[in-house]
Amino acid sequence: MSELPLPPAFRALGGSDIMVSPIAWGMWRLAENGRSAAEATRLVHAALDAGINFLDTADIYGFDGQGGFGDAEALLGEVLAADPALRSRMVLATKGGILPPLPYDQSADYLRTAIDNSLRRLKIDMVDLWQIHRPDILAHPQEVARVLDDAVSAGKIRSIGVSNFTVHQIAALDHFLSHKLVTTQPEISPLRITCFENGELDQAMMMGLTPMAWSPLGGGRLAAAETARDRLVAAALDAVAEAQGVSRSVAAYSWLMAHPAGIIPIIGSQQAERIAEGAQALKVRWTRQDWYAVLVAARGEQLP
Repeated sequence: MSELPLPPAFRALGGSDIMVSPIAWGMWRLAENGRSAAEATRLVHAALDAGINFLDTADIYGFDGQGGFGDAEALLGEVLAADPALRSRMVLATKGGILPPLPYDQSADYLRTAIDNSLRRLKIDMVDLWQIHRPDILAHPQEVARVLDDAVSAGKIRSIGVSNFTVHQIAALDHFLSHKLVTTQPEISPLRITCFENGELDQAMMMGLTPMAWSPLGGGRLAAAETARDRLVAAALDAVAEAQGVSRSVAAYSWLMAHPAGIIPIIGSQQAERIAEGAQALKVRWTRQDWYAVLVAARGEQLP
């Protein structure tokens, strides 16, 4: 039975000339538990040494409901300040547009401030990818686009992306942008397959956007499958994982990567060994039969 193609070692980020690994490392828990700069440096090296050059953070990472806003960016900034050579080895992405205690704010003044503050915390002059974290329904996409285009022209950001946007919100913002979107970041996992069937991935392929999948392991639910559905999905992943000598997590990453949209799973672990292990996903082969077996388990019913 023919196998689906393996992902390339590196791929372009959307329509840009930025080359990224087909799997990323996310830092939403980087600043937890008083992690030191030395410990954070070890995690950055774990990703880079495994061939993962795409690192994703956000200004809200580190916020615990009361404080800590910007802590993950600031910690990474310490790492980069201590070893500036690391910056050239990575494609660095961050996000903004959430302003506690408000839900979301993409007014022009706040967006400009958010971008500048992220650069200051990260101790860099330009970020490779800046993403709107969640859509502000009260912001007109034309106003948002103007701020983002200006930031690209000013050399503060290289490229633009969105996270948790609907297909219509993506289309509206991209319509007003001169520097077109290159990424979209929805939640995608073998336990959350909405994107496969609601048009998000089809739109990404049509527009040339690179999908970045947050929570690709279902928020940890794949590791400890409890419901009947979760156990069926886990079993379908295990069939491939065991045959190819990898973990269930690696099989889950590779299942997403087999999709023709070029999904980039974001590893959420803050353990060096788990980050490095993720790179094994580049070598896992899927047949159509095995791939669809996971999808059928996730849907809970046979395909028509």
